[in-house]
Amino acid sequence: MDDILVVYKERPSLKDPIFVEGLPGVGNVGKLAAEHLVDQLKAVKFAELVSKYFPPQVLVNDSGTIRLVGNELYYVSRQDAANDLVIMTGDYQGLTPEGQYELSDRTLKVLQELGVKRMYTLGGYGLGRMIEKPRVLGAATDPELVEEMKGFGVTFSKGEPGSGIVGASGLLLGLGRLYGIRSACLMGETSGYFVDPKGAQAVLEVLAKILQVKIDFTELEAKAQQIDMITSKLREAEPTPEPKREDLGYIG
Repeated sequence: MDDILVVYKERPSLKDPIFVEGLPGVGNVGKLAAEHLVDQLKAVKFAELVSKYFPPQVLVNDSGTIRLVGNELYYVSRQDAANDLVIMTGDYQGLTPEGQYELSDRTLKVLQELGVKRMYTLGGYGLGRMIEKPRVLGAATDPELVEEMKGFGVTFSKGEPGSGIVGASGLLLGLGRLYGIRSACLMGETSGYFVDPKGAQAVLEVLAKILQVKIDFTELEAKAQQIDMITSKLREAEPTPEPKREDLGYIG
């Protein structure tokens, strides 16, 4: 078996596509957001990545059948827009630093073949405390894109020494520059304690403006209410001291 296999169901011809990535990470913000986007836009699955860099296991479906863990690629054809969309979500990120680099690089090769020139990666910004109204923080590959994202309400702050974006959401930006892909990472604030639909919704509200798509948030809001019920006792407890700035460098 090759280190990474890209298994195609079809090879779509797309119009100046924009790529959106959302994989498991802090609060599962990126994964929740990407999966909701796939559902809302009725995206079509066209490929999957399977690799020895993922955990050595299969997942069992409701029907009793199995499938390899992996990452999935979807597309959305938009006749009324200048750009089609490509969306990636999946089960895991790479288990090792080598795996993270190899998977990101292989993903970028696929995107290059599709003609992607703009990319948005989605993730969570872990604060270590409960957040009622999460902001969306950002990082981008060039100053012009930073200013563009500020216009959509994304907050940018000066990075502290040692801070960074861990995992695919960061590596795709960094390696993407080598492929000539202008990119921004959108990170919803989250406690990091639980799966966070509020953080995912905050990210999607910004992304919907950028991509000019309409999204119904009813399902995410219902999930957020369920999480609120679970965490209500934590909110009534003594507040957790805010973490030091140097503790906030983990994003994914």
